[in-house]
Amino acid sequence: MSEQSSPDDARPEYPQALPEYAERVLEVAELIPPGRVMTYGDVAEWLEEGGPRQVGRVMALYGGAVPWWRVVRADGALLPGHELRALGHYRAEGTPLKEAGKAAEGHLPRLDMRRARWDGGERADGHT
Repeated sequence: MSEQSSPDDARPEYPQALPEYAERVLEVAELIPPGRVMTYGDVAEWLEEGGPRQVGRVMALYGGAVPWWRVVRADGALLPGHELRALGHYRAEGTPLKEAGKAAEGHLPRLDMRRARWDGGERADGHT
């Protein structure tokens, strides 16, 4: 390592503020009441911008500071790599689940999307 280079040179540059679209996605995630979920597509539809992939990208990059487990895949499958953490949140919040069949890989439940899906109609008053 030369004298001119420093450890600071190796650090990636991060913008001070989130992109505006990311802020909007995260705001929607924070509105979802405990025990309820929205799909990536639902969030994009709510925002009238982007699509499921764009919402998923925002959640992957910035979602750790919000209730990320409430933004889910449309098929109700738990987020790969985060299944057990998400399952703990779902059980603590009383999110409706469908228990896995014995043939299901890993015997992990899925979200009961019919009962758990939130359309944004009722506000999350009193919830954080």
